[in-house]
Order: sequence, then C-alpha cells, then structure tokens
Amino acid sequence: MGDALMAAIRFNDLTLGYDRRPVVHHLQGEVRPGALLAVVGPNGAGKSTLLKGIAGAIEPLSGSVGLDRGATRIAYLPQAADVDRRFPISVLDLVSMGLWRRTGWLGGVGRKDRDAIEHAIAAVGLTGFEDRPIGALSGGQMQRALFARLLLQDAKVILLDEPLTAIDAKTAADLLDLVRRWNAEERTVVAVLHDFEIVKAVFPETLLVAREAIAWGPTADVLTPENLLKARRMIEAPDPAAADCRRAA
Repeated sequence: MGDALMAAIRFNDLTLGYDRRPVVHHLQGEVRPGALLAVVGPNGAGKSTLLKGIAGAIEPLSGSVGLDRGATRIAYLPQAADVDRRFPISVLDLVSMGLWRRTGWLGGVGRKDRDAIEHAIAAVGLTGFEDRPIGALSGGQMQRALFARLLLQDAKVILLDEPLTAIDAKTAADLLDLVRRWNAEERTVVAVLHDFEIVKAVFPETLLVAREAIAWGPTADVLTPENLLKARRMIEAPDPAAADCRRAA
C-alpha cells in the first residue's frame, strides 16, 4: 500500500471504539497521497468510526493514526444525520465556516474571502441561495452547501461519510464531479459509500471493513462475492476478541 514515506495516512495497528469497546480492530496500512479510496462494509462494520479516528474526533483505544506533514489539514464531512439543520444560519454563513482556519471564528471576511465564498457557492450550483436558512434546504441542497464549505477548507485530505445518501441523482452526479476534481488536484479523498456501482465507477481503491480489514486494494479485487460474504459473516458472528483489544485503564 505504498512506501511509508509517501503515505498521506498511516494506520499503525489501529483499534478504535467507544467506552473502551472496540469497533475497528488492528488496522494496519497506508493511504497514499492523492488516493481516491472508498470505505465499504455492512452496517455496524466501523466505517464511520474509522473516519472519526482519522479526523481526530475520537482517540484510538490502541495503535495510532499517522498523518504526513502535508496531510495535516483535514476536511471532514459527517453523515447528514449528524448535522443540526435547526441552527439558525444562512447558506452563506454555513459556507463561510470553511474559512475559519484562516480568519478565526470571529475574524472578519475581506473582499478576497467574499469572492472565494461566492465562487464555492457557484461551484456547487447554489448561487441565489446565499440568504436562505439551512433549515429550508432540501437534502440535496444542504449537501451542496456542505461541499461548498469543504471547497473553502482547501484541505489535502478530505473525509466524506456517506456523502451521497438520500440525495437526488443530479446532486449526486454533481458532487461526484467535485470528488473527481479533488482527485485531479492530487488531494486524498476517503469516502464511506454504500453504492457499489458508484464505487466501481469512480473509486479505484477500496477498503472493505467488518470490524477488521477484510480486503484492501484495487476495487475490482476487493468487491468480490467471497469478500462480501466474509464481511457479512464477520458482522453477524459474535466478537469474543473484543475485550482483548481494550487499552488498559
């Protein structure tokens, strides 16, 4: 999976979980810079947990996640269900949050920043929606706004958790075009996805997880009936080794 010196993300015997109960066990491997990697697996396989671990939202139970110096700027898009749309802000305000690393939460927005915000909103097809409250957006429109925020973050590593769930086909196609654009810019994109046809069409590399890495490599080699059956059986089976993975208190 690449030379360690050329890895954007390194998993060093990584175990992640909650309340000291593991969800992802002993993950080892490297994601090269500029990779377009899909993460797939059954429900409960630990896909979202893995992205949270990369983003630093949860601490490893054991092992570690290593980031290349050029990959320390991470943009993370959680699942739509984790985004509170009741918060009374506009599309413009939401997208502007992508600049917080440069401006700070209370920093002013200059002409150059306003131009960048307008360009990001236009890039996702939301021109004219700047003043609309996010609570009034459709699911697809909200996802477009969140992708505009990602554009402004200008990160080298982009983590997407189910970015195409419950949105219309046109929005999904437009957002996949942005993913391809990031790939052309040699950004590292790691996306949790459920649609295998999209994975096969867009993502050359896939990680299949089910508590542990079942397969990792070229998408065609990973998404085989044998591997998918193994992943499903892994999730359905008891997990007697879970307690052995816990970090000592």
